[in-house]
Amino acid sequence: MNRTMITATNTLSQLQKQMDMISHNLANIDTAGYKRREASFTDLLVQEYRNQPNNALEPQNRMTPFNIRQGTGARLGQIQLILSQGSLKSTGRELDTAFTAEGQFYRVMVQNEDGSSAMRLTRNGALYLSPLSDNESMLVNSDGHAILDENNQPITIAGNVKNFRINETGGFKAEMYDGTSQEYNLGVVLVEKPQFLEQKGGNLLGLPDNLAELGVDEGDILTNLTGQMRDRVSIEQRVLEQSNVEMSKEMTDLINVQRSYQFHSKSITLADQMLGLVNGIR
Repeated sequence: MNRTMITATNTLSQLQKQMDMISHNLANIDTAGYKRREASFTDLLVQEYRNQPNNALEPQNRMTPFNIRQGTGARLGQIQLILSQGSLKSTGRELDTAFTAEGQFYRVMVQNEDGSSAMRLTRNGALYLSPLSDNESMLVNSDGHAILDENNQPITIAGNVKNFRINETGGFKAEMYDGTSQEYNLGVVLVEKPQFLEQKGGNLLGLPDNLAELGVDEGDILTNLTGQMRDRVSIEQRVLEQSNVEMSKEMTDLINVQRSYQFHSKSITLADQMLGLVNGIR
């Protein structure tokens, strides 16, 4: 009976993690550019009991293992980032942008608590101007993080801006009231292996700190779309990309997880009742 409890307890903790992941997806259903996560399970170690030492007695057409195998539960094997395209919502705002191709992200600069800076990735194309001085502004996202250009430098604009033009390959043009203009190329990367990205909070993704231990480098995970590769960038102005979370699918997955959770909880209760009966035998 203790084995039954251990197996159920191991699986319950993993089901709780999957439930938290689904809840996170549902909480971000209205977050622009959010990409849903999906979990997959794998079996834990299996113990085999050789109840028939003489394998020569094994039937020839047997389809199942000859010995008795008892598992120890299941665990989350991987939480995969799903990069499918979300629907586009028209806003009419000049600084609202959306990628129309999968796997492309803006580069933003985030300031850490220790004063250091780090590069992060986001699909949220709601851009703003943050004043630096009376005559200079910086292009930032909705959380105030600096948007980087193709040279990994923050985009700063001097003067009073009349309007903005953003073309489909990420060319950013600020037109001034005095007739002059300033042009930049927005920093865009193409993610090749999203399974290596980590959630960094605030709808931001980033590279793991232990890349060397994983046996990969940055070039294996993402590609900077610069130079001739700018033709692969696909951006639309005056729209925002909605999250790719589907309410019906997430609710169905949540119900299935809850039923699995109830089943394993019930198995613990039954095992405890059977132990009580055994202990009560006189």
